[in-house]
Amino acid sequence: MDIIIESLPRLLHGTFITIQITALSVFIGFCMAIPLAIIRVSGRRILSLPVYAFTFYFRGTPLLVQIFLIYYGSGQFQVFLASVGIWPLFQSAWFCAVLALTLNTAAYSTEIFRGGIQGVPAGEIEAARACGMSGMRLYQRIIIPRAIRIAWPAYTNEVIFLLQASSLVSIITVMDLTGVAREIAARSFAFYEIYIFAAVLYIIVVYGVLWAFKRIETRMNAYLRMEITG
Repeated sequence: MDIIIESLPRLLHGTFITIQITALSVFIGFCMAIPLAIIRVSGRRILSLPVYAFTFYFRGTPLLVQIFLIYYGSGQFQVFLASVGIWPLFQSAWFCAVLALTLNTAAYSTEIFRGGIQGVPAGEIEAARACGMSGMRLYQRIIIPRAIRIAWPAYTNEVIFLLQASSLVSIITVMDLTGVAREIAARSFAFYEIYIFAAVLYIIVVYGVLWAFKRIETRMNAYLRMEITG
């Protein structure tokens, strides 16, 4: 127990790094996924095929391989990356971790929201068109909000999976919760105590995210309860 108390500040800092990396990746991935999902269902093959190739690769390869390719493989393109001024970013393990997680979750989220868009009832779309909506206005006001509601439970699971998968970034020296736990355990040989406590911290964070996403889902679907009570 003494090793847990002594290591608590470092473990909590590692937990903060885990939350930070996951939250940033989820935010950027979400912002990428919505327009990519729209392109996927656009029917224009010249646009949808590159998006399909992107989702095919990142959903079809292990996240660990993607992290290695971005962190270690970027050195093969050092001259080009330096010429455009972004090589210092790829020298940072933290940046490579965020980039890998972002691209991974963007690919999965694109397919999740594509399914949400295709699941929007045709009657709602026809009603909106009858009111004069079309193009981006139709997507902004009807299709995207409805698609997000439909896809939200699946998207919640994706965020949880990403949070858990973020433990892989410790392989490239990012000192997240798993990285800190591994270092402390290696020095103290208290593997059981440290990893059990790390697991508890992960559970707390995971159920905190579930609670937050459930609250968002409840607010998004508040109109359904109003219709039932009304």
